[in-house]
Amino acid sequence: MLEDCDVSVEAVTLLGDPFVLLRWPFHSELSFHSSLIYHDLINENNLFVEYKPGSADSSKSADELLAPVLGAKKNGTATAKSSRGLLLTLLGEFVLSNGGSAWTQTIVEGLGMHGVEEKAARQAISRLAERDWLRKDKVGRRTRWTLSPELQGLLEDGAARIYGFGLEAPAWNGEWLLLSASLPERDRKVRYQLASGLNWAGFGSLGQGWWISTRPEREAEAMRVLAETGVKNVHSFTATHGTMGDPLQLAERAWDLSLVRSQYEQFLRQADELATSSESQHAHALIQLLHSWRRFPFLDPDLPPALLPADWPGHQAALRYHELNQRWSSSAHRWWNQSEELLSK
Repeated sequence: MLEDCDVSVEAVTLLGDPFVLLRWPFHSELSFHSSLIYHDLINENNLFVEYKPGSADSSKSADELLAPVLGAKKNGTATAKSSRGLLLTLLGEFVLSNGGSAWTQTIVEGLGMHGVEEKAARQAISRLAERDWLRKDKVGRRTRWTLSPELQGLLEDGAARIYGFGLEAPAWNGEWLLLSASLPERDRKVRYQLASGLNWAGFGSLGQGWWISTRPEREAEAMRVLAETGVKNVHSFTATHGTMGDPLQLAERAWDLSLVRSQYEQFLRQADELATSSESQHAHALIQLLHSWRRFPFLDPDLPPALLPADWPGHQAALRYHELNQRWSSSAHRWWNQSEELLSK
């Protein structure tokens, strides 16, 4: 099951604990569910993998421990493409904007361009259908799949956040929102669920149950996450930074910006390597581009410029993404529509 799912694995510090976190879904209808679908966290059970220095396996790196089993690296990337993750990307880009339905063969062909074998592609489709996210319509001997209202809504919510992310620097008046959420050490499952929800809402962790955000208006979103995870012993504050300490160092501590920087730099390198000379290659490149870009609204807290280094690559990456998206989109969608029309005859 794991090899067929996209995973997000990263080295982080949450609530004072260093670990490698495999982000996997938890069975709950959460307000940040749109983040889960756009990070392929759509299975029914929780699964967290933790590696701590000094453990019995400390002679091995986190990459060595996780890669053979999960095909994943500790820097937040996966070594193997996920057929289900690519399917969601493809549905969001091509099917959502073209009537909400598509032939099986077009979907399989689209995934095949990314190295997904036909069997794996059909399995990915079937698994979404089992969740009632895709509706099946038989037309003679062929099958056409339609997005369910739930999946359509989730894709629209995720797309709205992804497509506009990073283009405009957020305004900030210097005010912070602080949360104190106390949890017993034994409640690790809830702690990680809380971390996933607050991370998606843009909060950073200072450890020992303290979370910060540069967006006080997101207190209501944090309250929903806290309520849905059952965390009750919570206090919130708004404050400004005093004369002691460096706000940039505080931001680095809370959000691990070195990891986010490395991901942006990798994205820029890979974007420059995408080859395009035909409409089908434009479709391939567009999905690769979006599949790589869509994780950044989760990884990057979108901090104001005052808290970022002068050479921060986030805005450059956003401009590059939108430039390439606009360059390839028309041709890629033309290829998709032509493929659909051939099967409709």
